[in-house]
Amino acid sequence: MPHATAFPPFPADNPIHPLLVVDYELLKAHDEAEIAKLWKAATELDFWCLKNHGADTAVNAMFDTGAATFALPLADKMAFEQGDAGFSFGYKASGATLTDASGARDTTDFLNIAADDALAWPTVARRTYPAPVNARMGDVVGPFVRRAIEPNGTMLGILDERFGLPRGTLASRHRTDEWSESEARVTRGPPRGPSEGIDRRRSQGGARESPLAAHTDFGSLSFLHNRLGGLQDMVPGTQTWRYVKPIPGHAICNVGDALTIFSGGLLRSNLHRVVPPGEQARYERYSLVYFTRPGDSVRMAPLADQSAIIADAVARGAARHLREVVHAPWVENMRVSNEMGANGDVWNASRGAEHEPHLA
Repeated sequence: MPHATAFPPFPADNPIHPLLVVDYELLKAHDEAEIAKLWKAATELDFWCLKNHGADTAVNAMFDTGAATFALPLADKMAFEQGDAGFSFGYKASGATLTDASGARDTTDFLNIAADDALAWPTVARRTYPAPVNARMGDVVGPFVRRAIEPNGTMLGILDERFGLPRGTLASRHRTDEWSESEARVTRGPPRGPSEGIDRRRSQGGARESPLAAHTDFGSLSFLHNRLGGLQDMVPGTQTWRYVKPIPGHAICNVGDALTIFSGGLLRSNLHRVVPPGEQARYERYSLVYFTRPGDSVRMAPLADQSAIIADAVARGAARHLREVVHAPWVENMRVSNEMGANGDVWNASRGAEHEPHLA
């Protein structure tokens, strides 16, 4: 099962990126020391671990839902595929996206479920899904999405305060009553030999294969859960990859491109990738993430007119590589469609705030 406890231990000799552990219960209590810890993580490290988030039961049920879906015949899953027009929700088969400009294809399956559908159930907002998802939308998917929205919303409110923004500024850009690209995603990666690392493989047809490309997330906050290692973060200010070691019962959280833009570059959106470590690579690797993303109509630009801190960052050039965009077409046209493109130029156009987009 995706949440089995009998996996090999995380290899002790792998380079680890030590992350701050933030206590969600203390954040809710407005503990100043814990808030300072979150601020340090978001502005200096990008990734942090969140404990006491209360989502473990919902997480395990979501892993089971993903496993039941991935076990379906391919034709049954492909009936709900994303397609190639920038639509993020639905099933993505292994090999559907490029992972670099040379044309290498990915080796992971995705199941993306729109928050709009989970929150509107039993009304269909964006689309329908494979039978195991539809059967569990009310008692599994919806509860997980709500459990993920709560801590992400709390952290957005705290960031409002730290930036000196009017209360509710960031929340107003992530309203649940406006359609958005927010989604829950279950990912399945194939077993690999421990010696494979990130080397390109070839399928039976001779096509190059690789894990997902090194990337930044294009939303605001990510709420990630996994049981096996593999996630690597590029340490800020370096070109060094270090593993983010999963801790049982803890979510791994990180900032995405949208918050980088809103903050004028003060909040970090760092490159990350997946390279299963050691003996853990011999197992199917499941992960579950909830992406909080701005509403579809939200224009993403630094909030410099509402925050002196952000205005100062813009004046210092922290946002020089960022450009103002409307969220929905940015996601659909640049980040999603172009990853499915047929050539390197198209793939390069899919990159977001990656500071080293050539790294794979």
